[in-house]
Amino acid sequence: MPERYRGMRNPLTPTAKTIEAGSSLYHTHCASCHGDQAQGDGPAAGSLQPPPANLRWVVRRPMASDGYLMWVVAEGGAALGTAMPAFGEALSETERWKILLFLRSL
Repeated sequence: MPERYRGMRNPLTPTAKTIEAGSSLYHTHCASCHGDQAQGDGPAAGSLQPPPANLRWVVRRPMASDGYLMWVVAEGGAALGTAMPAFGEALSETERWKILLFLRSL
């Protein structure tokens, strides 16, 4: 993970409003691959190798710090050998944090 992501912490409070906003963003930008419940089983998952990550599981792993997750969402999965696109320019940092709040709420 690049140095600039190390130690990052989500600045948003996990309120019903921010989690709902994250859910909406997730379903618009992520669910086609990761699935409605973030289990890596979206409609586009079958055509991807490696398959999309089960994010419900990933966000609970010790390595899944806020900075690590922000890095993957912002810069995509190329460094990890996956086809996940980078969302650093498509979504604002605040929008990306909202998605991460939603994922941690599952």
